[in-house]
Amino acid sequence: MVPIAPWAIFGVVFNEAKGMVPLVYLIGLVAMIFTASSYAQMSRAFPIAGSVYAYVGRGVHPQLGFIAGWTILLDYLLVPTLLYVFAAESMSGIFPGVPRWAWIVVFLALNTAVNYVGISFTAIVNRLFLAAEVVFIVIFVVMAVVAIANGTNGAELTAKPIFDAADFSPGLVATALSIAVLSFLGFDGIATLSEESKGGRDAAGWAMIGGLVIVAIFFVTQTWLAAMLVPDTTSFSASEANNAFFSIVESVSNHGWQVAFLAMNALAVGIANAVAAQSATSRLLFSMSRDGRLPGFLAHVNERTRVPERAILLVAGLTLVLGLVFVGQVGTISSLVNFGALTSFLLLHVSVVVWFGVRRRSGRWLLHGVAPVIGFLVIGYVLWNAETAAKVGGLVWLAVGVVVMLYYRARGGRVLPEHAAGASLEEDVR
Repeated sequence: MVPIAPWAIFGVVFNEAKGMVPLVYLIGLVAMIFTASSYAQMSRAFPIAGSVYAYVGRGVHPQLGFIAGWTILLDYLLVPTLLYVFAAESMSGIFPGVPRWAWIVVFLALNTAVNYVGISFTAIVNRLFLAAEVVFIVIFVVMAVVAIANGTNGAELTAKPIFDAADFSPGLVATALSIAVLSFLGFDGIATLSEESKGGRDAAGWAMIGGLVIVAIFFVTQTWLAAMLVPDTTSFSASEANNAFFSIVESVSNHGWQVAFLAMNALAVGIANAVAAQSATSRLLFSMSRDGRLPGFLAHVNERTRVPERAILLVAGLTLVLGLVFVGQVGTISSLVNFGALTSFLLLHVSVVVWFGVRRRSGRWLLHGVAPVIGFLVIGYVLWNAETAAKVGGLVWLAVGVVVMLYYRARGGRVLPEHAAGASLEEDVR
């Protein structure tokens, strides 16, 4: 989840949304706000590493928590692979002579080293890339505004990209939601850093909601401007869709700027996005291992850097294998990522209702009743309309998770006392 996320998929979203790309992100923001609200409530009650695994396990039941962690683990394990495949595609467009797998190896090695150094270094890297992304966004905004003011290629100021009554339909909403969910995924990774947060119990929750709103503003602004620069385009061809945004940049500037934007996208996706994804995944494995739900060696923490080094190295190894296997198969990976994330989000909303509404009898019915129920219905609707391949693959993964859970349960694995349900402070769950 970075400000320039729409660049790589602008053409695909444009085709599916009939040009109303900004509307896609506005709808996506509304859908994800409900999920972020549930994350905020649970991260306040349980400010520990583990994200949805920890929240469902402590808020509802440890076994259901394992299932939640297992489903989102599918998302977490595949997102780095997806990002490296994206980055490799962009780099191959600049350097066609270098094989895509080589770029995957380069980016993976660099990001693993960054994560191994520790969370502080990770934060520094992210800030540097964020600053660079903002600079490129400003450059694009200036280019677009000048082009629209001059009427370049027929560009004009219009609200049609935000809403066009002639093309809008209920089916468009379903498509928009499924695309927007993939674009926003990653905000939940903040929850895995709760134990390392320096801002108190509310920090992770507010960071998620604030991050969603900020990136949505960036998404809407950029896609609205980009859509206005192609007023006579109804759809992009299959060969144009993947690099549509960069072609638009070239049409209002020159080839040099197009290459610069391609390079910025490749580096942002392959480093800024991927380094955060690997960090979140390793900490989820660490949390599940610490609770006896995965092999104990993953709970090891480096005494000097204080990072779960074995989990980091395992994630790197798995990502390397998956990256080499799934090169070019973006659709398959994306559909599986959606299934894992959305299923875990459903359980997250259930945990809010159970923990606050049932167990604590909270009187805050809006936050602990209405919001999670709406979130559950919205996410459920998106999941129901997922591709068949995603459902089949996801259910197979879920079945494997049940077997793993039963195995560790038979061995006597159980949640650590200090992390068991009911361990949060009373004043934080009123």
